[in-house]
Amino acid sequence: MDIVAKGFALASTSPARIDDELYASAKLAGEALSRSASQQVGHWARIGRELEASATTSQRDIARVLGGALRYDSLTVHEQAIVRAEWAERMSERRRSLNFASEFAASGEGYTELDEHGDLVRRTPPAPGD
Repeated sequence: MDIVAKGFALASTSPARIDDELYASAKLAGEALSRSASQQVGHWARIGRELEASATTSQRDIARVLGGALRYDSLTVHEQAIVRAEWAERMSERRRSLNFASEFAASGEGYTELDEHGDLVRRTPPAPGD
């Protein structure tokens, strides 16, 4: 929604949650182009909107590639960009839903992982009855 004040149209903003990786990318790209991270995300959103609405972009073909019924290489460069963005979002969602710690604990297996400082930490399996 736009608010009109003294003859100028001012765009209102709405809060949106974005993941840390996208924010970091927007901050980096925005700095190079004299934009804030928020402005960069908005810029990318407008480009994506226009790509998806473009007459040269086939949403049907994109859906077929995402569904595995058509080869990625058969798409235009712009359509491939849309597919890559969708794949990235799907992979991020799947990573967020993983909980290997619970799976290892349930199976009684130990594992090794990196902590927030990059140091190896060995997780031992829970003792029977724990």
